[in-house]
Amino acid sequence: MSQNNLNAEVASLIESIVLRPVGNDERLLESGLVDSVLAVEIVLGVEMQFGVRIPPTEIAEHLASVSSLGAYIASQRQG
Repeated sequence: MSQNNLNAEVASLIESIVLRPVGNDERLLESGLVDSVLAVEIVLGVEMQFGVRIPPTEIAEHLASVSSLGAYIASQRQG
């Protein structure tokens, strides 16, 4: 799967949780769009949809944006 397709799937997952469109580089946590409860929902969704676990200590890093989360998922699927 290409990075663009993966980012589109990640965006779709996040949009289904935050209930509004998000851009690839939109700051999810910094902007306040995603709070701690929504972050947990996204992490669980990533595990279910992509089979990738995000360690609790790395949630803020990988949920910075759609692009950062997509890059993390891609790196975990390759490794």
